[in-house]
Amino acid sequence: MALTQANSESAVTPLGPVRQIQAGVLDVGYVDPGPADGPAVFLLHGWPYDIHSYEEVTPRLAAMGYRVIVPYLRGCGMTRFLSEATLRNGEQVALAVDAVALMDALGVETAILAGFDWGARTADVVAALWPERVTGLVSVSGYLIGSQETGKLPLPPEAELQWWYQYYFATERGRAGYEKYRREFAKLIWRTASPRWDFDDATFDRTAASFDNPDHVAIVTHNYRWRLGLAEGEPEYLELEKRLAQGPVIAVPTITLEGDANGAPHPEPSAYAAKFSGPYSHRTIERGVGHNLPQEAPEAFAQAIVDVDGAT
Repeated sequence: MALTQANSESAVTPLGPVRQIQAGVLDVGYVDPGPADGPAVFLLHGWPYDIHSYEEVTPRLAAMGYRVIVPYLRGCGMTRFLSEATLRNGEQVALAVDAVALMDALGVETAILAGFDWGARTADVVAALWPERVTGLVSVSGYLIGSQETGKLPLPPEAELQWWYQYYFATERGRAGYEKYRREFAKLIWRTASPRWDFDDATFDRTAASFDNPDHVAIVTHNYRWRLGLAEGEPEYLELEKRLAQGPVIAVPTITLEGDANGAPHPEPSAYAAKFSGPYSHRTIERGVGHNLPQEAPEAFAQAIVDVDGAT
């Protein structure tokens, strides 16, 4: 895609002004601080979070000379679909294609990708499918690429309990419940996923505004239904999903991170270390760090980006 002129700034956040640009099927809201000619870093958020997870990481990296690009993912914040006819698709390849389309729209050929939760999975997928676009990878909870077939396999009861919301979203009651109680739902996830993170109401409210996006509930419920094989993706992504279902090894320089108090479902580092064939290291971040690692431990997250950059 040719470089597209960004629209006027539409909002101001602690990370800087939000810009808009058409990229792929989306009009993406994003922040873009740091020097325009600096090494590009894309910071990808998860659910139920938004760009504010990076409100302390972003200025640290920008001050070191990085161009830091932090987009709202589809269904969040200022990002909108260009067409009402587009499927509100939450499958893993769709989010990865969004990231590559944004790189293209901004004229960024290569970048470091870093993320947690859905954002880590998106970064993993881009690194696996388009490694020539990724100079380094920082992934919280490691290798998160999945498949519908894997998602159909039963887990032991205690593990299934951790995924209760996935099964809730599989029902119409769950969709309606999330539509009605999205803020209460998100705050519950924050507390269980980061049990030792003492966030205040203002911190939560800055992010919760993103859930008012008109496509938010549709994207979230489709994502989890797709994982279980209860919703179809888009035909143009089928071949890419088949490649991901093989569990491709990631060859780009990678640092994986994990908080010592992550209350969300996550694999053990030993389970995925062999999935990274290039320069690789893992770090466990201590002192009660939970699932939202960039916001809970911004210095450690930023340092991992600097270090993976040095490994290239």
